[in-house]
Amino acid sequence: MSNPQGIPSVDLSEFVSGNEEQQKQFINKLGKAYEDIGFVAVKNHGVPSELIDKLYAQMEEFFGQDEKVKNQYNIEGIGGQRGYTPFGKEHAKGKTAGDLKEFWHFGQFVEDNDPIGKEYPDNVDVKEQPEFLKVGKESYKALENTGRHMLRAIALHLGLEETYFNEHIHNGNSILRPIHYPPITGEIEEGAVRAGEHEDINLITLLVGASADGLQVLNKQNEWVSVTAIEDHIVVNVGDMLQRLTNNKLKSTTHRVINPPKEKLGTSRYSVPFFLHPRSDMRLDCLESCIDENNPKAFEDITAGEYLMERLREIGLVK
Repeated sequence: MSNPQGIPSVDLSEFVSGNEEQQKQFINKLGKAYEDIGFVAVKNHGVPSELIDKLYAQMEEFFGQDEKVKNQYNIEGIGGQRGYTPFGKEHAKGKTAGDLKEFWHFGQFVEDNDPIGKEYPDNVDVKEQPEFLKVGKESYKALENTGRHMLRAIALHLGLEETYFNEHIHNGNSILRPIHYPPITGEIEEGAVRAGEHEDINLITLLVGASADGLQVLNKQNEWVSVTAIEDHIVVNVGDMLQRLTNNKLKSTTHRVINPPKEKLGTSRYSVPFFLHPRSDMRLDCLESCIDENNPKAFEDITAGEYLMERLREIGLVK
């Protein structure tokens, strides 16, 4: 079944609490979608709508503050891993024009004395907004849990143990990124768009709605398909790490956020992707089961941490 937005729709409750037949159907639908286009819309995803509303309210309040206030939370020396990244700093791989956006990063909350906690910068509190970090943490944990269910289904589709990804994503290096695309006023750099065409770095991305249209994905026919937010759904797509692990079996699809039509240039756009990353020591070496004479091994062996640093340099967040 497809939505008007042009990407397949799946119901996560069929996998989490359905019978064996429903679970099998979910896995098959999800696997086909990820092999064909790399995107699905997911309903009954387990992230409460009230929590999403709270998160949007907090981010709109933060991004509405003066530049001087926001820039207090631009933490130097950590490659934008936590806190605020100012407008225009990030660009798509291979582009020089900065994306027309500003954003915030919440990272992992390690609470079980796992030594990996020492690898991660601390999350940043916003003193002007007492609820900001609390709501960010609740949202992070809810999306991480949904992502865990999605990866269980992906593992089964790939013929792996259902729990294959669990140890790799426990206290993984995931990022929750509230984004603000400000109104476009005056002259902009040639080629600058809200988010240039790109593929995500991570295993999977969970996108919680968007306050306006603009997201487009590139289909197999090399056509841009608009993805509009559907109430009560989140969009979940394959990232480059998962494509690499599966030797291109699952597709990390190129996507972008285009500038609005002329009559809406003066409006903001907000969205919140959750980039689900594994621990840095997870190996992304192509699975043997995804290599054969028709699909020879396409990638060199690498860890998730090494690959992440390589990509962060390419998009300008790390020098």
